[in-house]
Amino acid sequence: MPELPEVEIVRQSLHKKIKEKSIKKVIIRNRNLRFKIQSDFESFLEDKKIIKINRFSKYLIIHFEKENYCIIHLGMSGTIHILDNKKPLKFTNSSFYHSPLLPKKHNHAEFIFDNLKVIYNDPRRFGFFEIIKNHQDLEKRFKSMGPEPFSKKFNINYVLNYFKGKNKDIKSFLLDQRFVSGIGNIYASEILFACKINPFKKAKQLNKNECLKIILNSKKILRQAINRGGSSIRDFKDILGNQGTFQREFKVYQQDGDDCKRLKCKGIIKKKISSNRSTFFCNICQN
Repeated sequence: MPELPEVEIVRQSLHKKIKEKSIKKVIIRNRNLRFKIQSDFESFLEDKKIIKINRFSKYLIIHFEKENYCIIHLGMSGTIHILDNKKPLKFTNSSFYHSPLLPKKHNHAEFIFDNLKVIYNDPRRFGFFEIIKNHQDLEKRFKSMGPEPFSKKFNINYVLNYFKGKNKDIKSFLLDQRFVSGIGNIYASEILFACKINPFKKAKQLNKNECLKIILNSKKILRQAINRGGSSIRDFKDILGNQGTFQREFKVYQQDGDDCKRLKCKGIIKKKISSNRSTFFCNICQN
């Protein structure tokens, strides 16, 4: 599943290509995604001008004129492909998941502009589209979710108060979108390694300094991943032919059995399955 940095790369690609453009036509080939695409989806979007593409957590938000919006979630396997008629692209994928080329199957939605097409492909169909018709409803849509790691609301007072009396382990909290939005399994392991915190330590046992480290390293590692184009685990390329390179900097994720990369640490990277998720950590410096 794409995490916050990978969705941000998609956002940047779309914003560059389709902002200030109007959707001429929408073609839906399969309405049966995670949530069924509503019957008026095409008529709602057609002829609407796109003002900008934003993102919250792992959600893309298309802003139209007159405070209309379309939310896109990529689910487990969703990818967005951009086909430019004026400048044909060798690689159509706007991020780093699955094929860099437009697949022949599972192209469920097509958005047609004057000189380009945007195609949504999703083999597992866990992604979805959602129409929002005013700004108030947009705010309500994300009300139950925690702040993003980059938000000023994600501060020491917020974290300390949230963790009071909580028995759940810190790794689970980093994956809990009600606590903080956008962090997934890859970056949770990397953040906790940077903090030298055991992933299975209970949240209520974390001191102020440890909480501060979590805040700072969450921002730092996600920014690094965005700057490096995300983590393209399978080494595919985006529409410019660029690879996401952050996977080359993984310290623990998928490194089980390797020596710890921290200077002077003699630990070994371990893998533990918890709640059907793989957690990677050093058995010494994160003990």
